Amino acid sequence: MRSTRSTTRTSVTRRGLLSGPAAATVLLTIGATITATAAPAPAAPAAAQAAHDDFNGDGYPDAVISAPGGTVSAQKGAGYVAVLYGSASGLSSTRRATFSMSTPGVPGLAQTDDGFGRTTASGDLDGDGYADLVVGMPGKDIGTTVDAGAAVVLWGSANGLRATGAVTLQDSTPTARGRFGLGLATGRFHGSGTELALVSSKALQTYVFEAGADGGHTVRATPVNWRWSEDFTPTGLTSGDYDNYDNSGNDDDLVLLGTFTTTESLNPVETFGQARYLRGGSEGLTDGGSLRGGPVGATGDINDDGYADVVMGSPTDWHEQIEAFLDGGTVDVFLGGPSGLRGPEGSDADQHFTQTTIGASGDDKTGDRFGGAVTVADVDGDGYADAALGAPANDINTLTDPGTVWVMRGSAGGLTPRGLASFSQSTPSVPGDNENGDWFGGALRLIDANKDGKAELIASAPGEDTNDGAAWVFPGTANGPAATGSWSFNGATLSAPSPDARFGETLAP
Repeated sequence: MRSTRSTTRTSVTRRGLLSGPAAATVLLTIGATITATAAPAPAAPAAAQAAHDDFNGDGYPDAVISAPGGTVSAQKGAGYVAVLYGSASGLSSTRRATFSMSTPGVPGLAQTDDGFGRTTASGDLDGDGYADLVVGMPGKDIGTTVDAGAAVVLWGSANGLRATGAVTLQDSTPTARGRFGLGLATGRFHGSGTELALVSSKALQTYVFEAGADGGHTVRATPVNWRWSEDFTPTGLTSGDYDNYDNSGNDDDLVLLGTFTTTESLNPVETFGQARYLRGGSEGLTDGGSLRGGPVGATGDINDDGYADVVMGSPTDWHEQIEAFLDGGTVDVFLGGPSGLRGPEGSDADQHFTQTTIGASGDDKTGDRFGGAVTVADVDGDGYADAALGAPANDINTLTDPGTVWVMRGSAGGLTPRGLASFSQSTPSVPGDNENGDWFGGALRLIDANKDGKAELIASAPGEDTNDGAAWVFPGTANGPAATGSWSFNGATLSAPSPDARFGETLAP
């Protein structure tokens, strides 16, 4: 089905948001024009196309670490995000910035349990040569409407991310538990210009941003004309050009991640990961069918064939009648091609892995949450994207839920367990110690922050020190991420709120 071309525009000033009418029956995030009082930052050269995560346009990717549980302005759980800027020497905790709802320039006020940073996505939304950051707050209350959700756009500049002129997005008619912004992704879904895709509990839409001469931005929202059943629960988004439709790489596709619950006599029986493939093109996103996998996913070209592939984790398949997890988690790989994401039997994956089949230490214990976090990039410079996979509830020896991360290599045939590497806080040279409930591997990010062709691994443990949270950086080498030279940091390292912050719960894709 084609996406409707209906759009909506509404004017706002930096004092607040003025609601406008929704176009069609789908609840829209309202369009907006922002009038900024400060002059816009100097633009990058017109020919430059910003990497999706290069906020200051220096050619080095930057990392975003969220702490949605952080206390800000005395509001518990208001949350914040930290940005570590890349350079020729990689990431450093001294080249940083932090943002929250209390940052001057960000519209609104910090509130208890906003969860600023619960979801994030980055891309050059206004075409100025600098990547921008979208920060989701799906649990934010709007007035008395509980968990209506909202998102904030922070703009990139020569000096990095800035709060000046930040744009707040929300449903034109907020609904209770609408969880607006529960999934975010960027891509060229219409074939030109980077757009934002945003999903709430009931609707999916895309957004186009245009920069004005006054430093403000015009936002245009378009609902995607596809509905999911009540049995499907969306959990997130990932994007890439999975079909290389016109051989130009100019139209990206979208995967809507989620879970599906089967019922008998209206009673839930089984919940398992399921995703929806939406193909991009000149008419926008159109339905491409269902995929057996999710609710966690990441994108990259694993077999180096010019088509993006998607790796999906299903950490918590559940059977209601026996009140038990079906397994310790699984990982599925769908390889892109001329027909897009199509496994050998339609909705089935090209590859299916468990802890046992990849040769991981231990076994497929119930509740390990294998596939609870995934990230994809080339770790060794061989041209094949590799995957890091987290099992944050993996038990080690007598400890419960300290967590483990494995790195699988890409190849012409897809992911391979050959050369499998594993990391935990008990790995030699890794700072820290395994503890109950750390959830090491709760979020992962592969990022080539020094542009040497070998991605570094960032792994977080949001449960570290009774939910304060922390993150680790593993340097990239010709043999992949290395424990030697790894270092860790947390909210306190960045002079940011630390107690119960769940630092590292989200790492921007």
